[in-house]
Amino acid sequence: MPEPLPLILASGSPRRRELLARLLPDFEVVVSDVDETSPETDPAALAVTLAQRKALAVAAAHPGRAVLGADTVVALGGTLLAKPESNAENRKFLRQLGGQTHQVVTGLCLVAGGQVCTAAESTAVTFRPLTEAEIAHYAASGEGLDKAGGYGIQGLGMALISGISGDYSGVVGLPLARTLELLRAGGVGTRWE
Repeated sequence: MPEPLPLILASGSPRRRELLARLLPDFEVVVSDVDETSPETDPAALAVTLAQRKALAVAAAHPGRAVLGADTVVALGGTLLAKPESNAENRKFLRQLGGQTHQVVTGLCLVAGGQVCTAAESTAVTFRPLTEAEIAHYAASGEGLDKAGGYGIQGLGMALISGISGDYSGVVGLPLARTLELLRAGGVGTRWE
């Protein structure tokens, strides 16, 4: 019986690649080029919708392959904070997050064996109060420009955070425990078998 083809990760995020490598010995990366605009305002529904779009787009181009899509959404109350488009918008996001608790939701979608399985993981992250100098320093680093919410918990951004309740890896971009469950349910072998 031939070896199964490796999973495809439908994401260009280096953080997701690094995290998935902790679960799988081998996988391929194929970046989807899907439209990420949506009228959806519920963070979990939006994260899953975008993850599903990515996975289905890549799966359509690679029939017979298992494909994992993921997307992370940051919500502060009823406000969704996407990737900031500029240093000024990054500073605005950090001002909003300072001294507050927000939700980071990562949606997952696995397309495997003709099945589509989805899941979402939500983590509460609390920022400490931030000074204008700290906001300016962090925004000037550029670290937050390619991340939902405008910060990276795994880098310099960890100095902004006073607490976390939930899955740390989900805030980074791929909740490992939930991903492992999804891969097992979809019949994708992992290092943990």
